Amino acid sequence: MTDYMINGLVKRRAELAGQIAATHETLSQLVKDLGAIDDALRVVAPDMEVEAIRPKMFRPPEDWANRGQMSRLVLSILRQSREPLTTREIAAQMMLERALDAEDTKLLGLMTKRVGAALRVQRDKGRAEAMDGPGNYLLWRVVSGI
Repeated sequence: MTDYMINGLVKRRAELAGQIAATHETLSQLVKDLGAIDDALRVVAPDMEVEAIRPKMFRPPEDWANRGQMSRLVLSILRQSREPLTTREIAAQMMLERALDAEDTKLLGLMTKRVGAALRVQRDKGRAEAMDGPGNYLLWRVVSGI
């Protein structure tokens, strides 16, 4: 192997190891902070079961997807599915893949709207098609050959 390749790999490995160490330090501090808050809650509210408090998941900013990323992910989910899916099912799958809180109904509603918009664009481009589903829902699938 050439020296520049080895040097590049060594440099990248050192960067990744540094990021891992920094992440471990951040996680350690977060665990300490959480423990301090739990202790304070036990003092001021001894009857409260602090472990029962659900974690508040990260909420992405309004523009969390890069240009075209939403459409690529929607089409990927449709390609992997064996049957047509509703917009809501696609949004729920997308939230799972993005490690977002699937129980957050407000976020699911927002994601469903965004998925619907992406699907309409893909339908207009001939990449996806909709068919009548149960009730007023549309079922979506990828056009064959795409």
